[in-house]
Amino acid sequence: MSAQSHITIAEIMTKDVIMISGLATVREAIHTMHARHVSSLVVERRDDKDEFGMLVVSDIAKEVIAKGRSLDRVNVYEIMSKPVLSLPPDMNIKYAVRLLVNFGLSRALVVDAGRMPLGICTVHDIVLRAEHENL
Repeated sequence: MSAQSHITIAEIMTKDVIMISGLATVREAIHTMHARHVSSLVVERRDDKDEFGMLVVSDIAKEVIAKGRSLDRVNVYEIMSKPVLSLPPDMNIKYAVRLLVNFGLSRALVVDAGRMPLGICTVHDIVLRAEHENL
C-alpha cells in the first residue's frame, strides 16, 4: 500500500448486522448465532435516545456457562456490553485498529450519521486485509 492509500472501514466491514432484543434469553441468542453463523449480535436500542449493545460468544462463556447460570434464565441485557464503540464507515482502518486495540476490543459497530448500524468491523477483518496491504 502506498502512503496515499486509504482503506476505509466500509471496504472491509461485515455488512450483515444481526440484531437481538435485550429481553431475549441467552438460549435464544445462542440459537440465533448458530443459525446465522456469527459470533456476535447487536442488541437493539429501546428508543432513539438509547445506545446499542453487543453480545459476543465470550460474554456467554464467561458470564453464563462458566458460572453455571441457566441459558433460559439469563437475558441478553444482563451480560451484553453497552454502550459499544461505534465507528464511521469512512474511517481509515489503521485508525480503527488502533482504537480497537487501545480499548481491548475485538470488534466495533459501524454506524451512519443517523446512528443506524451499517456493519461490524473486527480486528480479524483488519488483520486479514493487512496481509495484502502494507499497513
